[in-house]
Amino acid sequence: MQLYVQDGLGPETDTAGFEIVDTGPRLRRFLRMTSGGWRMFRAVLRARPAIAHFHDPELLPWAILLRLYGVMVVYDVHEDYPEAVAENYRLPRAARVLLPPAVGFVEWVGAAFMSAIVAVTPRIASRFPQSKTVMVRNWPKVSEFHTPADRPMRDRPREVAYIGTITLNRNILGMMDAVEAARDCGAVLRLAGHFTVAMDEVRARAHPGWSRVHFDGWVSREGVADILNSVRAGLVVLKPVEHEMLTYPIKLFEYMAAGVPVISSDFPLWREFVNEADCGILVNPANPEEIADAIRWIIANPDEAQAMGERGRRAILEKYNWEQEAQILHQLYERLGVDHQDGRRKPHRQAS
Repeated sequence: MQLYVQDGLGPETDTAGFEIVDTGPRLRRFLRMTSGGWRMFRAVLRARPAIAHFHDPELLPWAILLRLYGVMVVYDVHEDYPEAVAENYRLPRAARVLLPPAVGFVEWVGAAFMSAIVAVTPRIASRFPQSKTVMVRNWPKVSEFHTPADRPMRDRPREVAYIGTITLNRNILGMMDAVEAARDCGAVLRLAGHFTVAMDEVRARAHPGWSRVHFDGWVSREGVADILNSVRAGLVVLKPVEHEMLTYPIKLFEYMAAGVPVISSDFPLWREFVNEADCGILVNPANPEEIADAIRWIIANPDEAQAMGERGRRAILEKYNWEQEAQILHQLYERLGVDHQDGRRKPHRQAS
């Protein structure tokens, strides 16, 4: 199989055996939609694959062209993009008003041409034709995580982790407020990931709670597993932004897979998983003192915290894992007449 990217780093073969085809340097958004999209379309069309599977909404016009050239196309919808645009505080206010209906319209038109659509939540799936839409949830791949360290919670540093994209909407300031408030129990925030907005990082580093932060920056998948094997809990206390509240947070399931308890925003969709697995504490993300109280409880009750982590890990192994969700994707490819292992079109059987 081939993975088409646009990063300017050149071709390579990744650790999973995918041939990476680089179609040129990464561009700013408008150029990425126009000349970048054209480069991607031309490269894929030249290869004439049986199927093209993509997830960037700006590629929808080019995906429609691929369909017109006879290539089957699957649109993998990771987010509720109209909502995401409406709530993107980095965009001008006018853009947040005008762009969402335009994005929704392009998706609606594109859906008519797609061979199939993959959605990650029921809310997203409901926006597309039922006859060609399947739901494949983005659960963690258990094989990417080490077996949880045989290190009791009581012997670990008094650290709680947040791993992922770091933004104001993902409550970086609230997390620092909480660890600053919980300094009485020695709490430290283990922070790994990258800031997508430079001013967000400036504000974070100027915050009094930054002195309670151990910042790792970007880390590999192996590095994530190592961090989660050494902390007492994982934080996923995102602000109540609608498109975040209605998506499954991969971080929640990664923490569970690593066998650490979670401290999670008390959103209805997320509450379902935390309560069912009995694997963590639900908090109001707008209340740093409530987050701090949860951190204090985790640190003061290491045996109970360890049991929470073990229950979360068990739920991942038994139910919420990519290995099971992948079967749905395999079945979709089979239905489209494509071998899911090599991406080639299956030959038609001759009648005897």
